[in-house]
Formats: sequence, C-alpha cells, structure tokens
Amino acid sequence: MRSAMQRWWLGIFVAAVLIAVLVESRAQPAPSEDALVLEVDQALGAAMRADDKSIARKLLSLQFTFVDANGKIHERKDFLADLKTTAAAPPSDPVVKLYGRIGMVTGYRKSADGRDVFFLDIWAKQKRAWRALVSQEVVLAATDTPRPAPARPGAATAPYDCKNPCQTVPYRVRSPAEQDIVNSFQSIEKAAIGHDAAEWSKHIADEFVLYGSDRAPIAKSGRIATINRQKENDTPVTVGEVQAMRLSVYDDGAAMIATHALADNSRPPYQAARVWVKRGGQWLMAISVQTDIK
Repeated sequence: MRSAMQRWWLGIFVAAVLIAVLVESRAQPAPSEDALVLEVDQALGAAMRADDKSIARKLLSLQFTFVDANGKIHERKDFLADLKTTAAAPPSDPVVKLYGRIGMVTGYRKSADGRDVFFLDIWAKQKRAWRALVSQEVVLAATDTPRPAPARPGAATAPYDCKNPCQTVPYRVRSPAEQDIVNSFQSIEKAAIGHDAAEWSKHIADEFVLYGSDRAPIAKSGRIATINRQKENDTPVTVGEVQAMRLSVYDDGAAMIATHALADNSRPPYQAARVWVKRGGQWLMAISVQTDIK
C-alpha cells in the first residue's frame, strides 16, 4: 500500500511539472521571423566554417547560388563540395529585413580570402522553413569613384538603342507577379537612360541602396541626384544587358538574380542580386548588389 501511494504521489508530481513546463512554454513568446532568419543565417555560416555539409545542405534551397567577391558563381553542388573554402568570418552587425516570405541579411565581414566585403544573403520561407536562395559578396570602395562616362553620341556614333533590357529580357515569366516585376525593372532602366529621376523613383523603395564593386554605397537620394546631374550635363547612359535572369516570388517579396554585360564595355560584366517588395500594389526595388566579374 505504501509503495502504491508513493507511485501515486510521484505521478501527481510529474504531471504537475509537465503542466508547469507546458504553461511556461506557452507563456514564452515565439521567436520573431527576423530572429529566425538571423538564426539560420548564423547557422549556415557556422556550418561553412566547420565544413559541416549535412547541416549546410538542410539550409540551402535547391536553387541556391553563392557569388564570391570576384563575381564567380558557385552552384549548390559545387558550393557544398568546397564548403570551407568559401567560408567567411562572422559578420559584426548583421541587419535583417523581411519582405513577404523573403528575408535578407546584410552586413560586413571578412571573406574567405581575408578581404573586407559587403554581403547580401537572401532567404525564402519554403514549406514553413527558411532556406537560403542566394549569398553574394562585393568589395566596396571607401568613397564613391564615379565610373567614366562614355563619349557623347556624335555624327560617327549612333545613339544608344536599348532593346535589352528596356524592351525585352531573356526570361520567360511564369506568373502575373513576375511580369509586374519585370515591367518595373524595365521602367527603372528606361528612366535611367532617359534621365527621368521622377519616373525612376516611382519604382524604388525608400530604403533602397545600391552596392557595387569598387564603389561606395549609393542610397535612393544619391541615385536621384546622379540622374539629375546626368540630365543637366546631357551625359549618355547605358545599362547592362541581361544575359541570364532568375526570379523567385514569395508573397509580397521577391528575389531577382541576373548576369549583366554592357555592349560598350564601359564596365566589366557583373552579377546582380536584387530584392523586391510589393507595396500599395506596386513592386519596388529594395536593394541591388552588383559584383563585377573579374
């Protein structure tokens, strides 16, 4: 009888503990999506440094690509095979932003070869789990050094005719959302060529920043000032033709990955990663990271 009573009281005690734990766990707020994105981003970085392919594989989407500071694309299979050779140091102060089911982590870190780089990691929430879509690095300049402008069109030079990407891009859209993003992108490029800062601004988010190889970051206001200055000086503008493009749309967020080249060779070909957000029924570019292909 005494043994039975002891077991009964033990059962009551265990049940009470379990109830207390359950109540406590429910009282704790669930981690925010921002915190979850930062957590998986840090987990991927740690897995790379530890050469843990098992963990890294679980965190990568099937479409994942890594673009290093030299503009070289590492597809998912090659990235996993040489995991540790691309491992960067942990970033100092990473910043997380969410756009629909697209999350992006940005910041500064030491690349695998020891250079100071800016990085953009794009994540997508797929089947209730965050998976990495893109990771891209770029070496910036301390201060902005404008690229030399091409010569003005004259009698011997035909005016710039922008067919790609202003009129067409080598990409087959798969949804109305993708078509809207492509339309917005084309409007941005045409506005830049036409020195139309007001039209350009309509398709750009207020928090937009452009990061490019050997250049200082340029915010939306700075880019508008550049367009207006080009208009005043009648500076001809060319834009990079799209050689390849990939779009991934997740609710009100999207990622655009593209390879560009300029017909006049005024700058090297480059890889571009862009994040888009849908606000007020319109798709806006929130960030653009452009890494020259060395």
